[in-house]
Amino acid sequence: MLVDEFDVAVIGGGHAGIEAALASARMGAKTVMFVLNADTIGQMSCNPAIGGVAKGIVVREIDALGGEMGKAIDHTGIQFKMLNTRKGKAVWSPRAQADKKAYREYMKRVCENQENLHIKQDEVVDIIVENNRVVGVKTRLGLEYKVKAVVVTTGTFLNGVIYIGDKTFPGGRAWEPNSTGLADFYKRHGFPLMRFKTGTPARLDRRTIDFSVLEPAPGDDPPPKFSFWTEPVGSYWFEKGKPQALCWITYTTPKTHEIIRKNLHRTALYGGLIKGIGPRYCPSIEDKVVKFPDKERHQIFLEPEGWDTIEIYPNGLSTSLPEEIQWEMYRSIPGLEKVELIRPAYAIEYDVVPPTELYPTLETKKIRGLFHAGNFNGTTGYEEAAGQGILAGINAALRAFGKEPIYLRRDESYIGIMVDDLTTKGVTEPYRLFTSRSEYRLYLRQDNAILRLAKLGRELGLLTEEQYKLVKELESEIQAWLEFYKGYKVSVAIGSDVRAYSLSQLLTSERSIWDLKELGVSVPEHPYVAEEVEIQLKYEPYIERERKLNEKLKKLEDTPIPEDIDYDKVPGLTNEAREKLKKFRPLTVGQASRIDGITPATITALLAFLGKLD
Repeated sequence: MLVDEFDVAVIGGGHAGIEAALASARMGAKTVMFVLNADTIGQMSCNPAIGGVAKGIVVREIDALGGEMGKAIDHTGIQFKMLNTRKGKAVWSPRAQADKKAYREYMKRVCENQENLHIKQDEVVDIIVENNRVVGVKTRLGLEYKVKAVVVTTGTFLNGVIYIGDKTFPGGRAWEPNSTGLADFYKRHGFPLMRFKTGTPARLDRRTIDFSVLEPAPGDDPPPKFSFWTEPVGSYWFEKGKPQALCWITYTTPKTHEIIRKNLHRTALYGGLIKGIGPRYCPSIEDKVVKFPDKERHQIFLEPEGWDTIEIYPNGLSTSLPEEIQWEMYRSIPGLEKVELIRPAYAIEYDVVPPTELYPTLETKKIRGLFHAGNFNGTTGYEEAAGQGILAGINAALRAFGKEPIYLRRDESYIGIMVDDLTTKGVTEPYRLFTSRSEYRLYLRQDNAILRLAKLGRELGLLTEEQYKLVKELESEIQAWLEFYKGYKVSVAIGSDVRAYSLSQLLTSERSIWDLKELGVSVPEHPYVAEEVEIQLKYEPYIERERKLNEKLKKLEDTPIPEDIDYDKVPGLTNEAREKLKKFRPLTVGQASRIDGITPATITALLAFLGKLD
């Protein structure tokens, strides 16, 4: 029975679904979001955190395009850090612990109050297609909705199966039903399906942890923010006078590893129950013990799931061991000798469609108006999902309006890099974003995301005229200061020698723009302008060098690789790169660059070894 008509339907209310639905609705498309449970919109299925290396840059990009994730974590975060501060600012990235419940409630509230967005608690079991074009969806309750575009963001729910030792049961998340209907749709229309796997640790009772023997891990003061529009970090908790939360560090022990080795046959992964491929960069603890047998201990972060809960998330201890073995394993770790498990760890296996079935717009090649985003594309991580979600939502709305979809280039965003990797290389394991995947990482920084993408956000109607005006004013001020500084010379005495230096020469890694005041030089009053001017002055020669290197790399794509090359002798390669290069034995540098998991940094190292970068 046809009950209603919409421009865009979004299937799923996770991190990809939220950004897709909000972007579509904010662009003026009448949008419906279908969820299995309206109370779990924005649920953090795994770790209670947003951001991380490269991931935090994606959140800034989502924010620059008018998305919600940055505002949500600024409002509900309980601890904030800037990662990689010992390295150059090109790889700095914010990360924050969230109050899990507050984050979910914030996102649900935003979705409920968004104009043009309608929420329906029902399962979509079929997508109606006519002449290879989406025209509607059908739900488990037998209702039909006419739509012009659909964004599928099923996460781990499509044919999801949960494993705890030898115990298995259907589920998209612990003790929540999976989704099965859409699998038949994809088989019927000739889409291949892959099985991927991920997992999550147990949740611990903080009252049973001995924190006195643990190493505290505090946040940064002042806390860095994610959203350009949040000033300062507007955490609900900080407004109530609470300090930033503490995390703690502990380590596995030889006893932990002994328990795991003794019970490997009882894990779903090594016992043979799980056939899906798991994430290389977020492995289970049993995977770590097997693959790194000489490592005496593995670091574990104990992260609070919120202020008003006793649950602690032990980051680094995901497992599919039976629950009784989990108790023994967890209690072999310092500080956890008497720990109580509130929820057991589990692994989950689920269906994904290979992302090579998509255009860079995230629209499927087979069916016009059908878009995919998130874990369903073979990625892992809230941030990767949200980045795909906002792009898919934008393009679904454009398709519904009869306009041409957009795509993001590799040289303008990490979202563009991720989507290009997915749609051209495909995935052989759950994809995770790293700065090393970018050949433009000196330019694609967390600090300049708003300068890179605000124009597009405004053109799409996702940023207001007032917001874009502010960005343009700051951009103009930055350019004026850069021009001023580039023509400015300062005489500095080093011993008895007095020389004239440009300001870019004076701004070394040890000297900031604020130090110029001591030399009688004016500096910008606006903190963001000052930071951006300093970074651009420091990085300008390196960015130019990066640009020239990328041009050279393109010309060297046909460079042959000797068949007898010994990849163990190539310095600068990661273990993953060595493994994949040995497996595929590419004949040219261009072939090597298109192997999943081979990054621009790998290609640079390979060319240097071949003597082609001189």
